[in-house]
Amino acid sequence: MEVNITGGVTIQPEELPALVLAYIGDAVYELTVRGYLVSTGLIKVHQLHDETVKYVNAAAQAKILRSLEGRLTGVEEAIVRRGRNAKSPHVPRGAGVVEYRHSTALEALIGYLHLKGDTARLEEIMAMAFKIMGEEE
Repeated sequence: MEVNITGGVTIQPEELPALVLAYIGDAVYELTVRGYLVSTGLIKVHQLHDETVKYVNAAAQAKILRSLEGRLTGVEEAIVRRGRNAKSPHVPRGAGVVEYRHSTALEALIGYLHLKGDTARLEEIMAMAFKIMGEEE
């Protein structure tokens, strides 16, 4: 599927830089996590925030990516590799470089699947992420 960006420019998601895929993936990932947590019955904003932070951080995202090893297609592995190897201008406080690169790789994968329009696979990956993080509790 081609993505039509505002202004009529048509792009292929696999042609976008890895950090652009991660930029989109970051937003999609956080919104999906928030929706999931609301669906579990949480309605207090403070609780929602606290639970969201458990999913939306470099360590958690790196853990999820490591758990997905062996479950990704060749194309998905290539996107992950590009995301992991992308040189970000900074690393957030509290995250190691390797952890941050793995979290960027997961976000790139999610951004790619979203822009590609592969909703079924995106939902499958997110379901695995929720299962992985749920086993932690």
